[in-house]
Amino acid sequence: MKPFYLDGCWVETQTSEAVNNPWSGEKLADICTAGAQDIESAITSAHSAVQKTRRISSEARAATLERISQLLRERRQEFVDVIVAEAGKPVTFAEAEVDRACLTFRFAAALALGDDGHGINVEASSPGLGHFGIVRRFPLGVILGITPFNFPLNLVAHKVAPCIATGNTMLLKPAMKTPLTALLLAEVLHEAGVPAGQIHIVPFEHDLIPPLLSDPRVKMLSFTGSVDVGWNLKAQAAKMKCALELGGNAAVIVEPDSDWHAAVPKIAAAAYGFAGQSCISVQRILVHREIFSQFRGALVSFIQEKIHSGDPSDRQTLVGPMINAAAREKILNWIEQATDAGASLLTPVHTSARSLLGPVLLENVPSDSSVLREEAFAPLAVLQHYGTFEEALAMVNDSSFGLQAGVFTNNLQNAIRAFEELEVGGVMVNQVPTFRVENMPYGGIKESGSGREGVRYAMEEMTEPRSLVINKS
Repeated sequence: MKPFYLDGCWVETQTSEAVNNPWSGEKLADICTAGAQDIESAITSAHSAVQKTRRISSEARAATLERISQLLRERRQEFVDVIVAEAGKPVTFAEAEVDRACLTFRFAAALALGDDGHGINVEASSPGLGHFGIVRRFPLGVILGITPFNFPLNLVAHKVAPCIATGNTMLLKPAMKTPLTALLLAEVLHEAGVPAGQIHIVPFEHDLIPPLLSDPRVKMLSFTGSVDVGWNLKAQAAKMKCALELGGNAAVIVEPDSDWHAAVPKIAAAAYGFAGQSCISVQRILVHREIFSQFRGALVSFIQEKIHSGDPSDRQTLVGPMINAAAREKILNWIEQATDAGASLLTPVHTSARSLLGPVLLENVPSDSSVLREEAFAPLAVLQHYGTFEEALAMVNDSSFGLQAGVFTNNLQNAIRAFEELEVGGVMVNQVPTFRVENMPYGGIKESGSGREGVRYAMEEMTEPRSLVINKS
């Protein structure tokens, strides 16, 4: 059985969980899972280690993070193979994920060397005359990190790298469906010289989380995952700082003044890549009536000719399997409900053994349909039309989610208006909402979460400002 990483050591237990390949169905490994006593050991170790990690110099933190990035590059193919196997992620997407994770650690290394403080002009008011002030940021302490299956390396990196850069410690719970990548990263962390006790990578069952949320030694929850689980955990963590990156049903607006022909491949890839298993996958495609018929024809043709489904190890594959058969079954039920209510299928529903679902495009979807209102997390998109740009903005905002949105337009005024009026965490102009780079703030509003990731912004979440005021007299 595959052991987990706790207090700088590999730990074996009597309890285990099977990890299966979603494409082939074969068992990849049995991983050891932690019990309550193991979790207590991890928290005790992490709490103790904070006294050491907070005193590690910026130079040493940066050197460790650079070393992690280098080791990831050296073991790139190994990570790619594991991601393809356990997540069913198409190989080109897996390669991009490993490359992004390398950058995540590099950005963290650079920011670890940055200025973490600033002066306060306390003499700007009469009570402050004769005083000098500065502000510095200090690590919170022990952080509970929880990550999902869809980016088993880079979403782990977006928690681990800022944690190391800020001198915090972390208990990281990877997704039970895709823990092997995180455990492989633990090997890299160990080799890079991350201090024992700073990062624990430990698979355990969900029912062991609640006691951690009331443990005074745990100072922050950093959660990426489903909406219901995330808000439920936050409700239990009343006194704990929380950063939640949750779901979405991202929309993209296509204006007639844009180069919409060039937008078609981008939108199709953003809707169906990795079977749409991304919080910012394009789910709602809003097209101006003036170009709707032409756009629909071009999009359907592109899907049929260019969007390949199948074996994730094939470099031509864009749509690999969904994570399991249950996830596919839920979406098939949603599609059936929508079509029974009057929606039209523009592409046939293709399924094969296990959990593969080919790209699905719907139109004439009733406004209360799950495929429109909820997060699909599947290779499914809904095509809609609108008359005015104002109407399009209202349609985007008519959602309980607010993660990211895309707007294709060459009208600067409309681009700025979208930025000012769309109720989302990020607006991408002439780009799809799936666009993300590691050093930008990333997160949403409404049901999509609270707080921000992106290395610099996660570092701010993981630290607290502290003021020093000195009476000069």
